[in-house]
Amino acid sequence: MAPQPNGTTPDPTLHSPRLLCLHGGGVTGDIFRAQSRALISRLSPTFRLVFADGPFFCDPGPGIVPVYADWGPYRRWLRWLPTHAEVDAETAIEEVFYNIRTAMDEDTARGASGEWVGVMGFSQGAKMAASLLYEQQVREEKLGSEIPGPLGEGVRLRFAVCMAGRAPLVALSEEAMGEDMVDASQISEGFQFGEGGSRSVLRLPSLHVHGLKDAGLHLHRRLLEQYCEKGSTTLVEWDGDHRIPLKSKDADLVTNAIFDIARKTGVLE
Repeated sequence: MAPQPNGTTPDPTLHSPRLLCLHGGGVTGDIFRAQSRALISRLSPTFRLVFADGPFFCDPGPGIVPVYADWGPYRRWLRWLPTHAEVDAETAIEEVFYNIRTAMDEDTARGASGEWVGVMGFSQGAKMAASLLYEQQVREEKLGSEIPGPLGEGVRLRFAVCMAGRAPLVALSEEAMGEDMVDASQISEGFQFGEGGSRSVLRLPSLHVHGLKDAGLHLHRRLLEQYCEKGSTTLVEWDGDHRIPLKSKDADLVTNAIFDIARKTGVLE
């Protein structure tokens, strides 16, 4: 691509469909971007990936130091430890959506114009991705598709990519709250809601990426099997632990599945 008069090269993704990207607990959007470099190189320029920062500060997540020791302050979307400061659900939800919408608005201010078509998350961000899509589903079912979704006027996500996402879902409004979910004020890990399935079921399309050596694999499978409708999901398994695939064969598995779900949902021809 030819340089512009000011010597810069135009961004080939400015008008591409956009994926909102939500990091895991104890990292940042920039760290998630660096961790996802193998995926980005394959998805770009077909997609534009936009990385948001969680609203709450915390200690670095497992394995983040020393590689990303200078990349703080580290952030989270939800509480997962008793030492994390308590906050009421309404405030937590407001903070989460403020940070997400800020990232979206800042990207548009840079000249990006592509449709927001999906949300991709890792670990805690994957839980948030599934929960955000569930919030959209609940609003459409209760209020109708003409009512603005959780991310604002004209934004309707088609799918979620959940990499190492754990059960349960998190309620992002009072309307979405179910007895088998946690609210945004609660510690989001370690809950057992029975093994017979969930009443809070995501029916919109979701792609689930599971590392077969991940210590939390049983919880990732619970999110897939108990909180997502059979027939609406795609599963990719790879031979890795709790991290984002980097090797070519693993990254190809994930990105090929993203392209497939984008075609099935009408994002790509």
